[in-house]
Amino acid sequence: MLFYFAPLEGITNYIYRNTFSNYYNNVDKFFTPFLNANSAGCLAKKSQREIDRENNKVLNLVPQLLTNNSNTFNLVSNKLNDLGYNEINLNLGCPSGTVTSKGKGSGQLKDTKKLKVFFDEIFNNNIQDISVKTRIGFSDPAEMETLLNIFNDYPIKELIVHPRIREDYYKGPINIEVFKDIVKESKNEVCYNGDLFTVNQINDFVTNFPTINKIMLGRGLIANPGLIEEYKTGKKLSIKNFREFHDSLYNQYSQILFGDKNILYKMKDYWRVWKINFPENEKQVKQLLKSQNLVSYLKAVDAILK
Repeated sequence: MLFYFAPLEGITNYIYRNTFSNYYNNVDKFFTPFLNANSAGCLAKKSQREIDRENNKVLNLVPQLLTNNSNTFNLVSNKLNDLGYNEINLNLGCPSGTVTSKGKGSGQLKDTKKLKVFFDEIFNNNIQDISVKTRIGFSDPAEMETLLNIFNDYPIKELIVHPRIREDYYKGPINIEVFKDIVKESKNEVCYNGDLFTVNQINDFVTNFPTINKIMLGRGLIANPGLIEEYKTGKKLSIKNFREFHDSLYNQYSQILFGDKNILYKMKDYWRVWKINFPENEKQVKQLLKSQNLVSYLKAVDAILK
């Protein structure tokens, strides 16, 4: 089984990816949070930092692009190819209203005629592999039949499927029946993404889909950085290793972020997900999330990870 790390905006930046790989070296492919580029193909500074080879120590990093402009896609694709990236991932899954209102992310799934033209223009000009991360529709799972017919017309390196529609966001049940149809009918390799938080859930998925050998983990792997190791070896999350991982992240952000407030904001983002591993420390986690300075924050961390 191959495991991919899903991109999460503001969370899985290059600092996090590098640090994660130092302590949990078991991810087969990382994806950047989606890159922002203008119509001329110029990337925003933040996006440039994400793909800068000097900033990335992980192997098999795939840049993800969020755009509905084929010219922009092709221009950025050329730049990424010059930097040595041989794959680019197209984001057709982001459900954010600010994204979909512009016809990007899962908003592209609404107009299949435009999507078809867009695919013609990027696949006819691509100089590297293109993978696609998608949902099963915008407002109705039945849309996936038309979408899959489009996907099957192109040499997509991997079709990464999150079996929810855009309007579900990340809530509600996964539509496993539609995913079964995709596995049966897709002419491209399929990778699964969605709601795998425990080893038991991964095992159940593998049992139900023995032909799928690629899984993308997102929130589950953020919550439990040791999830893949636990699946492969049975070893639970090591608190000692997690503490070192935390401290390395904290020290790096302390060097590049100015002031307690900014450092706390960043670290609390992680703890809102990490807290799932420490149900017996609910009181200390609440104190951590309420902390107003680094002294009280670190005191709470000590109490949780003692």
